[in-house]
Amino acid sequence: PRLLDAYHLLKPDGSLYFHIDYREVHYCKILLDEIFGRESFLNEIIWAYDFGGRSKTRWPAKHDNILYYVKDPQNYTFNREAVDRIPYMAPGLVGKAKADRGKFPTDTWWHTIVGTSSREKTGYPTQKPLGIIRRIVQASSNPGDTVLDFFAGSGTTGAACLEHGRQFILVDNNPEAIIVMKDRFKDVAGIEWLDGSGKKS
Repeated sequence: PRLLDAYHLLKPDGSLYFHIDYREVHYCKILLDEIFGRESFLNEIIWAYDFGGRSKTRWPAKHDNILYYVKDPQNYTFNREAVDRIPYMAPGLVGKAKADRGKFPTDTWWHTIVGTSSREKTGYPTQKPLGIIRRIVQASSNPGDTVLDFFAGSGTTGAACLEHGRQFILVDNNPEAIIVMKDRFKDVAGIEWLDGSGKKS
């Protein structure tokens, strides 16, 4: 139901980034293809990291999947120049000028998780790194736009929006998430908190 709502709420040039793990991504893509249309699927982004437990009986799973859909594949926001460039893995192959400038990210994003001693750490178990969400916000929205996160968790989407001049709406049905977000944004003026009935809380 939230994905149907997301489709209906999106502006004509809006985008949906759907983050899920490798065990469910195939089913979710079929569902999103039905809602958005297969032609509106632009990328599967692989977010790769290198921390956490290590299986001894299979290849350790060290990536998550982000499905990227747009409402209109002929008219969508994509701010290529706003995205931070990353280092080349083999800078000696491209020359000094290109190496100094860095390259535009591909559909595989190497980015660490939020570490236990990170200044970003909120204590929420599934917190996403600001660097990942920041890239999405910069690429697919403009200053003044509203960004909606239906599964807001620790509120990282809101933090990225505050950095880059976007409005935001954060939704979560986990009471722990609401507590974490209220603490995270306690010093930010102008934020309204509504309960499930739409009343201010």
